[in-house]
Amino acid sequence: MDVRGDFPLLTDPTLAFLDSAASSQKPEAVIAAMDDMLRSGYANVHRGAYRLSAEATDAYEAARSKVAAFIGARDRREVIFTRGTTSSLNVLAARWGADRLGPGDRIVLTVMEHHANLVPWQQAAQRSGAELVFAPLDHDYQLDITALRELIDDRTRIVSLTGMSNVLGSMPPVAEVAQMARRVGATTIVDGAQLVPHAPVDVEALGIDFLAFSGHKMLGPTGIGVLWGRLPLLEEMEPFETGGEMIDEVRLYDSTWAPVPHKFEAGTPPIVEAVGLAAAVDYLTDLGMHRVRAHDMELTAYALDRLAELPDVTVYGPRNVERRGGTVSLTMGDIHPHDLSTILDEHGVAVRAGHHCARPLMEHLGVPATARASFSVYSTRGDIDRLAEGLEHAGRLFGL
Repeated sequence: MDVRGDFPLLTDPTLAFLDSAASSQKPEAVIAAMDDMLRSGYANVHRGAYRLSAEATDAYEAARSKVAAFIGARDRREVIFTRGTTSSLNVLAARWGADRLGPGDRIVLTVMEHHANLVPWQQAAQRSGAELVFAPLDHDYQLDITALRELIDDRTRIVSLTGMSNVLGSMPPVAEVAQMARRVGATTIVDGAQLVPHAPVDVEALGIDFLAFSGHKMLGPTGIGVLWGRLPLLEEMEPFETGGEMIDEVRLYDSTWAPVPHKFEAGTPPIVEAVGLAAAVDYLTDLGMHRVRAHDMELTAYALDRLAELPDVTVYGPRNVERRGGTVSLTMGDIHPHDLSTILDEHGVAVRAGHHCARPLMEHLGVPATARASFSVYSTRGDIDRLAEGLEHAGRLFGL
């Protein structure tokens, strides 16, 4: 996929950017759309009875429609703009969870969850007296479906899981999990921060109830994300934030709420960011998400083969690229991942080092941290070759 020229920062031939799971680079189309909005189209939305405000409102709501189509939502009103995945999951834990959980109820997660899909549910469990239980992984770093089936019982109210692990790349069978949850009347929530940027997503086909994802991981700007939910559930759920814009009527002692989606978008929304996200959606749609997924798989297979040639390198994650995304976490001998990242940076290779906001998973893997290389549409085999060369140099430095 030859798109590297579309990304201004990547015109630097000395840079192999392999930290897209943390945040992706931005194509010129996204930068230009936001710049144009700021220069010639900016006004507050939904409030002004003048042309510029009406046009800004149209652009903002057009972004909602594009996101809805991108994820297969039936109704554009099901798309709520938030600050990001973390914000979306906190809304669900604090509102959906708070109103439906009680002592003896069960919240089912997995051991590979990002902190954003763990800590909010810890808080919800502590407030409600509900029980947190965790599905383990199998021998190939995949979700253990047999164990999960035993955990989802009549006490289960919420099943919340990643669509793609930000550490392992593992891709749970979300549709199968949603079917298990539906049999017992539980709600299925998916952390799609890594899934949505890298694979075709159809929320109706998956059969889930809520989906959270971020703009900045899918070639868009920071400061905007999405909470998708089925319309009847969103209409049932109380707002998380209150104030301007999300109201219908306000009296001195009580208020009523605006219809969905505005009920959940208090205050001035991320207008320019929504325009940028819409441009990112257009860019990915033009590429084709099936091509994006195929590119991820091809690069991941190449990376796994190249890394297998290196002594002392341990890769964590499934071997089967059809069941994983373009994220490769590794350790190398007794070199600390932070030292490894520093050495790679000296070779122009940008990777992430640490626990990747998944400390319980690190404990499960028996390591304090990993170095993580992660890909996007602009990543190339050349980037992976430079990663391998940098690792070889690190091995020589440390006498491996």
